[in-house]
This record gives sequence, structure tokens and C-alpha cells, in this order.
Amino acid sequence: MSAEVVSSGCAGAEGARSTLLSEVPLFAGLSEGDQAVIAQHLDVVQVPASQRVFNRGDPGGALFIVAEGEVEIFVEDTTGQRIVLETAGPGSYFGELSLLDGQPRSAHAMATRDTRLLRVDRADLTKLFQVHPASAMDLLTVMGRRLRETDRLLDSRPQRTPNQEAEDRVTSVQRAADLLAAFAGSIPFLLLHLVWFAVWVSINLGFLPVEAFDPFPFGLLTMVVSLEAIFLSCFVLISQNRQAAKDRIRSEVEYEANIRAGLEVTQLHCKMDRLYEQAMARLAALERAAVSAPQTPGTGASARPPAGTYGAAP
Repeated sequence: MSAEVVSSGCAGAEGARSTLLSEVPLFAGLSEGDQAVIAQHLDVVQVPASQRVFNRGDPGGALFIVAEGEVEIFVEDTTGQRIVLETAGPGSYFGELSLLDGQPRSAHAMATRDTRLLRVDRADLTKLFQVHPASAMDLLTVMGRRLRETDRLLDSRPQRTPNQEAEDRVTSVQRAADLLAAFAGSIPFLLLHLVWFAVWVSINLGFLPVEAFDPFPFGLLTMVVSLEAIFLSCFVLISQNRQAAKDRIRSEVEYEANIRAGLEVTQLHCKMDRLYEQAMARLAALERAAVSAPQTPGTGASARPPAGTYGAAP
């Protein structure tokens, strides 16, 4: 288990909790007596450094107040990169969203160093709202601030595809190269040159009633075609370089998709491992309880009826 619940009923511990509650804006409006009553029902949770308090998707039924240490609230994007939403220090609280709507946790919480937390469940929060209704506004204020921070982080991240970003950096020469390369590889380009060569040869061989300007062996035609081939090859190479850049972008997107799939599988394995550990811990607790429970008379091996008594008449 990443977190250990330590309940303490001594007066000193309750006094320390009451002092901490008076420093939290959510409980600051309560009287000392009400703070002491709520402090009696709070559980103390010890979390070692680098251990998670909860994970995204875990069931949520409590919020946590940081008494000592520091807790980092974060989410992970599709590539596994950590996006820190907030760092909760002493006096701060987190996990209120799942407590209010009963939905699974929407983010991860991890202790950056040895941390002591106070856990507030729904019953404690209900009592707080009954005693001090204005504290609900403090809770909504914190939720609104975190929602705005999340929106800011989402707005600051790129919303366009890599291909769209690459198209914005294309120059006019590169666009012209793409158009010429696309036209040079089409059927209309081939038919146009067939017609051009046929008319050129027919004129200069005297098949048409037009004065010849490039007699056989058609030197001018050879020079024009050579220049056209040189320029077309340059434009085709430029277009191929752009296509290679697009292929690299496509490979990066596919790589990110593979990383995303791998992360999903890893998270599934982690959840299964946690469920297995919890099931084994509960099974071990049940076995210890069964061994330590006293046996009642008549349930042991001596309670078995003697041989030959089965089916006997009463």
C-alpha cells in the first residue's frame, strides 16, 4: 500500500488537527468547538515520498488536507508527459471533486516527500456544511481556480495537427514545386508533350504549310527539352524533400500513437497489480482472523459421531 492510515485519538493529536483546521480556509470560519468535533473524526494518512496518494480513475470518497509535506497533483497526456496542475503544501487540500460528485478521480496525486494528510469523508463534509454553510463557497472558489488553471494549461498546448503546422511554414517556391511535380506526373502532361512534339516535327519536316524553323535533327527542340528536364528535376527534388518531411511527421505521429497504446497497457497492468495486491492482503487478513478465532465446542474433529451410528434408529 502506498499510504498508511493512522488513527490517533489522543488529546494532543486532536489539538494539532484543530490547529491545522483553523489554518485551512475551508474550516477557518468554524468555532473552536466545531473544529474540535470535526477533528475527532479525521483519519491521519502517512504517505512516503514518491508514493501516490491516489491514481486517476480510482474511486473517490474523501478529500485530503496536507498537514506536513507536499503533494503534486498532475495528469499525463497522450505521450506520457506529466502536466502538473497544482502543488499542495501544508494547509492546502485536494480531491474535493470526486468527493462531491462521486465520480472516479480525475488526476493523479503523488507525495514529493514524506507527507502526513488528514482525510475528510462525505459525512465530515456534510457536518461542516450544516454547521457553517459559507464554507461551501470557499470550496467552490478553490474548484473554480483549479478549473481555470486546467483551462489555461489546455489552451497553451498545441491544438493543431503536425501537418497543419508544417503547411504554415511552406514558402511560395515550395508550393510551386509541389504543383509542378504533381502536374509533371499526370496524364495531361504526357498528352500535351505528345501533341507538342508531333506539331513541332510535322512543321520542320514540311508536313504542314508552315515555314520550318528547326530542321532535322531538331537541335532547338533538343535544347528546349533538356532545359525543361533540368528545371523539372529540380522542382521534383524539392517536392520529394517536402514529402520526406511529411513522412517524418507521419512517423512521429504513429510513434506517439504507439507510445499512447503502450501507456494504456502499462496503466492497465498497474491497476491489475494493485487489485491483486489488495486481494492478497485481504485474503491474508481473513486467514489470520480465521486462525486467531477460537473454535466453538462441537466444531472440531472430536464432534464427529462414532462409527456405526449413521442410519441408526432414534
